[in-house]
Amino acid sequence: MEFQFPPIPKLYLLLCLSSILLLSSFHAHASGYHFRYCAEYANYPVKISRLEVTPHPIVRARRANFKIFASSAHVICGGKWVIKVSYMGLVVHKKMYNLCEAMSCPVHATKFTVTRTQRMPLFAPQGIYTVEISLRNRINEPFTCIIFNLRFVSRFFGV
Repeated sequence: MEFQFPPIPKLYLLLCLSSILLLSSFHAHASGYHFRYCAEYANYPVKISRLEVTPHPIVRARRANFKIFASSAHVICGGKWVIKVSYMGLVVHKKMYNLCEAMSCPVHATKFTVTRTQRMPLFAPQGIYTVEISLRNRINEPFTCIIFNLRFVSRFFGV
């Protein structure tokens, strides 16, 4: 007597494959945000390998953590971290921070991490915001500059 497997419905197979793709996209988000350099052909002295922003999406009136994983062939003795946030093409927030408060200076030619925790505003429209983060030396020359998008929601589940 020979045993035969019942035929697998195409819809079931499609749902399984969709689930695998969806889970792999969540893993990609967990490993880092997609970003681009501000100037496409610039040769920045600091190279960004990964950007992490938690939580995802950003929730109004809660804390967000920004972590930049980078490397440099030069010693970094100080500077500033400039964050510019735009909504629908308009700059809605711009702030400068001391770079040495976000990491231990001096940073010798090696890999390093820059972190910042920021409370998000209570009143911010839901939607996609464009963020530009620029690390600059003491005479305002860019070490590096990246741009990425953040999604703001009013509650954790997006409503």
